[in-house]
Amino acid sequence: MGDFLVSLHKNVILSRLARAAGLPDPVPLARTAGAFEDAPCAGLRVFYADAGGYALGAMRAALEAQGAEPHHLPTAQDAVADTSPIDIFVVDATGCRTIDAMRLLYTAFHPVMRRLAVNGRVLIAGADPAAGADPVAAALARGVEGFMRSVAKELGGRGVAVNLLYVAGDAVDRLDGPVRFFCGRRATYVTGQAVRVTAQVALPEIAAPGRGPALAGKVALVTGAARGIGLAIAQRLKEEGARVVALDVPAARAALQAACDRFHFTPLAQDIADDGAALQAAAFLRAGFGGVDIVVHNAGVTRDRRLANMKEPYWDRVMEINFGAVTALDAALLAGDLLHRDARIVCLSSLSGIAGNIGQTNYAMSKAALIGYVAARAPLLAARGICINAVAPGFIETPMTDAMPFLLRELGRRANSLKQGGQPRDVAELVAFLATPGASGITGETIRVCGQSLLGA
Repeated sequence: MGDFLVSLHKNVILSRLARAAGLPDPVPLARTAGAFEDAPCAGLRVFYADAGGYALGAMRAALEAQGAEPHHLPTAQDAVADTSPIDIFVVDATGCRTIDAMRLLYTAFHPVMRRLAVNGRVLIAGADPAAGADPVAAALARGVEGFMRSVAKELGGRGVAVNLLYVAGDAVDRLDGPVRFFCGRRATYVTGQAVRVTAQVALPEIAAPGRGPALAGKVALVTGAARGIGLAIAQRLKEEGARVVALDVPAARAALQAACDRFHFTPLAQDIADDGAALQAAAFLRAGFGGVDIVVHNAGVTRDRRLANMKEPYWDRVMEINFGAVTALDAALLAGDLLHRDARIVCLSSLSGIAGNIGQTNYAMSKAALIGYVAARAPLLAARGICINAVAPGFIETPMTDAMPFLLRELGRRANSLKQGGQPRDVAELVAFLATPGASGITGETIRVCGQSLLGA
């Protein structure tokens, strides 16, 4: 089902009525099909601002290696004379440790806010507040996040994605992959996010996608892969060269087989919450592939009721599938030494796990538990080069959302900075990035794909 307001604004007569009524006019978001490009920033104008930090050199090198055209930060006078659009704006705020230094954010952004192109990108590097021994410096580092989120809301109407990387001092060599993703069109529905980049996981031999498929030769398991977001993730990993095992419940066998026939996945029809299912899946991966490199825990269910009306089976089933099956499968893979070195685990959480939701105490608890799980599991896996992260989708356009009542669907679409719903491909793009060697600096994180939803942090 199409977006009602997008169709409305395409009509010459109705668009006038829509504007008079103050209805949002969502900007068509720029997306990219196919596998990672060698030079995703080719021809794009990039401006830089530096606060005397330590990250700008690595960020600039990453962008220029990807084809971006470098430009210096204009002065306020230059900004008045030069009205050419800025495609990417990169600011190094890792050196902002005093109130006076924080003024750089104002002086850097003020002259360029009106020049940022539709579907532009803004990426800020900041020091990790947790690493600051000086309470004032730590507080100001955290203040950059509030600044970033506010800028993202101001620019969201133009489809500009604004994000922050908290870069550890010893992790500047991990920036190529994150810069590639967050400055590119594949991050179109990821905005207002703060992501930590650290060196706690060993750097793999190949730190960026580079030429050719980024996941060539890798084995990926995607649960709940017969349709919707799971299918989009499986397709995206396949585009990057991964051999994909697509798992879904036996009841979805027909849809699963159809997807596998079309996209050349290996099917595995199994209820992952059944007793012994984790061991069976592990045995399947051992026999057919000798292990696994990427595990995407996408399978999940809802059984919504207000808590006063919720029956025990509703509670138990959601927790069994959404959380229990995840931990059981990971435990079986680890016990069987089936997770290869430099493996990647991605858990699909939800905005409900961040902000809560009426009638979803069971679902929200399971998805919040996944956020805690990846944070706690990450340091335990780091020595083996394994990264584990969570992705929290917002309002994503699927057949399930098409079936929602019109007003509720419109509310879900508009309650974010971009004023529109996302696509399953948007979630898949972030998952695919987190599965690459270039994401070795990101682990234990939860990243939202929500267009900067008004719900939650």
